[in-house]
Amino acid sequence: MRADGKKVKGADPMYAVAAHIMSKRSDSMNMITLDIPIDPINNYLNEKRKEGKHYSHLSVFITALVHTIAEYPALNRFVVNKTIYARNELAVGMVVLKGGKIDSHGTMNKIYFKPGFNLDDVENAIQTYIEENRKEENENGTDKIIRVLTSIPGLVRVAVCLFKGLDKFGLLPKSIIDMSPFHISVVVTNLASIRTNHIYHHIYDFGTTSLALAMGNLREVPKRKKGEVVFERCMPIGLVMDERIASGSYFALAFRKYRKLLEHPELLEKAPDKIKEDN
Repeated sequence: MRADGKKVKGADPMYAVAAHIMSKRSDSMNMITLDIPIDPINNYLNEKRKEGKHYSHLSVFITALVHTIAEYPALNRFVVNKTIYARNELAVGMVVLKGGKIDSHGTMNKIYFKPGFNLDDVENAIQTYIEENRKEENENGTDKIIRVLTSIPGLVRVAVCLFKGLDKFGLLPKSIIDMSPFHISVVVTNLASIRTNHIYHHIYDFGTTSLALAMGNLREVPKRKKGEVVFERCMPIGLVMDERIASGSYFALAFRKYRKLLEHPELLEKAPDKIKEDN
């Protein structure tokens, strides 16, 4: 039994075999771009500001992701040592720039969410995370372990090899997992905040990350409406998935749900309608 998950007993045999054929995440990455209409989100946020409530675009996107995982829990699976696990926590990894400046160095840590979180819960968690990690004088767990490992020549190489070996057999201590930015449900990066186009962010071979979501600069996407071609302002998302954790149809249904939530962000004000357990 791993500290961060349990073996999936009812996994489709095809994916159990796929975990042996594609032993690395870099073997099994699928990538797709989701173009999310931005006007429904902007209109919603503007209405909320009139009511005195201030939400960020990032909070909307992450809340929709939390709600999607609540209904489609296989998105929160991971594969280690050719075995499929159901993660027992929902953790999002995100880089924060120290001092909040575009040319400053960044730090990466993770935010924990619960499947029942609504938009207010997510907004509060994100703002607390940013405030704690943006301070120049503060060191989070990730910063501390990096500082220790780089303080002695050769220690990084030895420690990483040790961590990989322990992780492979489920023996990596929970304290290390909690500090590791590689043991997360999903990497989220908002490149639009630094005026950069979306990318397809890699999912690491080390650790347990099975999803990466990168938002980029707005763009106009042609769409046919009533026999005419119109251009719709969209937020492009580069999505990378480990195909060993779920079927293509499962991913399609999950991200169709994700898109629906972002087109109707008022649905995020309450807890998810469905919260399913992974087995």
